[in-house]
Amino acid sequence: MQIRDIVITGEPVLHRPAALVDHIGDDIRALVDDMFATMELAPGVGLAAPQIGVSLSLFVYDWVDDDDVQHRGVAINPTLMLDPLAVTPLDEDEEIEGCLSVPGERFPLRRSDRVTLTATDLNGNEYTTTAHGWLARIFQHEYDHLLGIVYTDRLVEPYFSESRDAISDAGWGTPGSSWLPGRDHLEG
Repeated sequence: MQIRDIVITGEPVLHRPAALVDHIGDDIRALVDDMFATMELAPGVGLAAPQIGVSLSLFVYDWVDDDDVQHRGVAINPTLMLDPLAVTPLDEDEEIEGCLSVPGERFPLRRSDRVTLTATDLNGNEYTTTAHGWLARIFQHEYDHLLGIVYTDRLVEPYFSESRDAISDAGWGTPGSSWLPGRDHLEG
């Protein structure tokens, strides 16, 4: 397994839909191992293949909830059904989000509190799971990457403008920027 560079917003692979995985073989299994190792070292709770420059429709996740239950898995060619969004004011503390492809920046973003994920696992078996709260946020965030959407694309004002300023100030937003977990000291 190898640690992969994480590409930063502006890299074209992050801004276009990913291709479906047509066969789960040793290459996909090795990719998933690399993704878990990269995500853990970053550290992160989810990582989509486009974030390491691979335009394939799959993501990994690993998160421990408040009850010490570990949620760890692989979602290949997923679909996601969302419950309606809440219409209450955005909570800047509870709805804060970050991304390994926009390292060090965090902005509040409204997400659905409940989602249903249907995907294929590494054994080729389809599964469906319902997630609430933070795990639902993780699924939505990673699924967006497979659609070519970075979370900053979904921000409302004034956070959208603040994120654009931060991206510009960092020199991102164009192809060629990446960072390597374990070598570069960035947070995302």
